[in-house]
Amino acid sequence: MGADPLLRVQGLVAGYGGAPVLRGADFHVDAGEVVTLLGANGSGKSTALNTISGFLAPLAGRIELGGDPIGGRPPHWVFRRGVVQVSQSRDLFPDLSVEDNLRLGAAVRGDAAAELPRLYGLFPRLAERRQQRVRTMSGGEQQMVAIGRALVSRPRLLLLDELSGGLAPLFVAEIGAIIRQLKAGGTTMLMVEQNVKLALGLADRFIVLRDGRTVQTGRVADLGGAYDDIVRRIYL
Repeated sequence: MGADPLLRVQGLVAGYGGAPVLRGADFHVDAGEVVTLLGANGSGKSTALNTISGFLAPLAGRIELGGDPIGGRPPHWVFRRGVVQVSQSRDLFPDLSVEDNLRLGAAVRGDAAAELPRLYGLFPRLAERRQQRVRTMSGGEQQMVAIGRALVSRPRLLLLDELSGGLAPLFVAEIGAIIRQLKAGGTTMLMVEQNVKLALGLADRFIVLRDGRTVQTGRVADLGGAYDDIVRRIYL
């Protein structure tokens, strides 16, 4: 029998104002693996990430990180254990510089002096703009800052929510290339992405949610590049 997964989600029920969006989702993520959560709008993808990271308290079910329960713990507690989320809103400090935003990522976890040189190698665009205020940057550049800030904290599990949303195709391609480099380096990621072909091009495994439940899982390699069936299952 193989090692236990890094993340295990069992029977997860969660939502807003007591109304469940997730209705018993089950999935796992192994260490070093990239997994994408797929599903139509309202299927519970972002709700799953927000519950794992502690921004939502589960109504029922269990979330484990490395075998330890983390469900219902506050975000700062979950963050200290190495679960780091890049949200759709990015949550940057717009009047601070790129480097100041990145250093904040290491304020609780990580070591900015050790991580920043590696990060600037991964994001040469940010190295060129390290003293620029984030407010003056494009959406794609701000997304790079958000990913970089998460990486400085040395995450055990990186949660990525809609990285390509609203970005120009050039930046979508750049961020896709960065995720591939992180994958090659062994970073464990759980990602939500409406661009299904992009998501499947980056992931090792996929999980399809419908009405808050897990309805399909599989290895991307087994699809043989034939993604149209998955797209039809999700949206039709």
